[in-house]
Amino acid sequence: MLDFGPVRIQLIHPPVYLNVHAMTALRPSMPLGLAYIGAVLEAGGHEVSVIDAVAEAPDRVTQDGTLHRLGLGPEEIVARVLPETQVLCVTNMWSFSWPLVRRILVALKQAWPDKILVCGGEHFTGLPELSMKDAPIDYIVLGEGEETIAELMKMIARDDRDPGTMAGVAFRRDGAIVMNERRARVRAVDELPWPAWHLFDLKAYNDHNLVNGVNAGWTIPILATRGCPYQCTYCSSNTMWTTKWYPRDPIDVADEITQYAKTYGAKNFPFQDLTAIIKKDWIVAFCNELIRRKLDVTWQFPSGTRCEVVDDEVASLLARSGGRHLAFAPESGSEHTRKLIKKMMTTQGLLNAVHASVKHGLNLTCFFVIGFPHDTKADLKETARMVRKLARVGVDDIAIGFYFPIPNTALYRSLVDKGEVDYSDECLMTPIFANDEKLREENNYCEHLTARQLTWTKYWLLLNFYPVSFLFHPTRVFSLIANVIRGKETRKLETWLIELKRKGGLWLKSKFGRTRVEHSSAKDATAAKKPEAVASAK
Repeated sequence: MLDFGPVRIQLIHPPVYLNVHAMTALRPSMPLGLAYIGAVLEAGGHEVSVIDAVAEAPDRVTQDGTLHRLGLGPEEIVARVLPETQVLCVTNMWSFSWPLVRRILVALKQAWPDKILVCGGEHFTGLPELSMKDAPIDYIVLGEGEETIAELMKMIARDDRDPGTMAGVAFRRDGAIVMNERRARVRAVDELPWPAWHLFDLKAYNDHNLVNGVNAGWTIPILATRGCPYQCTYCSSNTMWTTKWYPRDPIDVADEITQYAKTYGAKNFPFQDLTAIIKKDWIVAFCNELIRRKLDVTWQFPSGTRCEVVDDEVASLLARSGGRHLAFAPESGSEHTRKLIKKMMTTQGLLNAVHASVKHGLNLTCFFVIGFPHDTKADLKETARMVRKLARVGVDDIAIGFYFPIPNTALYRSLVDKGEVDYSDECLMTPIFANDEKLREENNYCEHLTARQLTWTKYWLLLNFYPVSFLFHPTRVFSLIANVIRGKETRKLETWLIELKRKGGLWLKSKFGRTRVEHSSAKDATAAKKPEAVASAK
């Protein structure tokens, strides 16, 4: 075959679903994974552009069924496709977005039948066969995507369409779905190019407060390590990344932060790592490198990290190097529950890390989940005791979520075997309701407690934490009020209250039925109801 040179590619970051009733400080943020893919494709000589549905309409929130959609609609995305584009690459992390992303894929193929559709991300890796059955996808990149997408585009540049035994790809051959073996993880992570942020509108994200974690200035996310060696039964990490953990060279990470500070004036760096603090020598070397450079920046772990190696030395270095915000995820105060979900953490290990972090002035959040299938009243009482203790010793915030099964996790598969969940849209979308004001019985997967009991437990845990926290640390009340009034974020509760102010009008409109519902066209609605017809027509 002849080599036809560079492939013309458009990367598509879909709009995101919002749950305006959720009690959470989480916000949509910049698509870090897609920026890495863009960098690899550019390094391969391809012509790359981006359709970022969020950045191109960052203040447009439209009711979409029972949820709200932030960003461009499917028809607008289709209209932004360049006629000369050969390949459309669509990402999707969360399976609760699948009904929306599926509509976009169907609309893209209907409007541009000759363009190649490539998909990747955690949803497609977790449910590749379902995705290909339901949507007209040509190729799915499974797992870590950089090496696979580079090889796939080389194939397409040769005008070849059959990946053969190419690792890390799912595709169609003669109407059948072919699932090739997974590609080995990238070990030489320092050889990967830094994310291609010049392809994205970072200003749109920052101007509209669409950043992960505490907003402490102009923000760009960072990925310093990849993977997680643990096997928590509720987590999809080992499906996407396997259980291999590979850190980048601390100097390379510091170089990237330095570059963004100089190029973009960035001040705030939320780390998107699954768990960065696993090896003490790595985090010590990284902190010392930042201290040596005297960078005036803030960095944080909003998604949580392990607590085992956070001792007095590490906590001191975190604080001195600008590491202000730290999240631990015990998930439960019950040792029994943690054993069943394979959360390899002890209560004493957590408390040791908390004491060290509080001593050095780090802002701390702890994440909890209630309503695991095997949770009992006794387990939740243990959690209540833990949150009171954490409040006394100085943890700043807690987040309480209801358990919802994430596709292709060990707990999800066990629930499928019992006939309690399936792969319908309704089941796939339930995780977006994890932080709802109250739990509905149809979304309750706990064998021993009702949805009403779990809802009351959520508020009971919050009442066990915040009044105790303010009693033992009274100055926090005044700083909280002052910061919310000024719109300044220094902790998760302030972030949530500031976001609550911003979306309060939207919440009231949705509550009383005054928000406009945007309906799909008849053509799109038909395609969305029968996606398998479009896929089989390929």
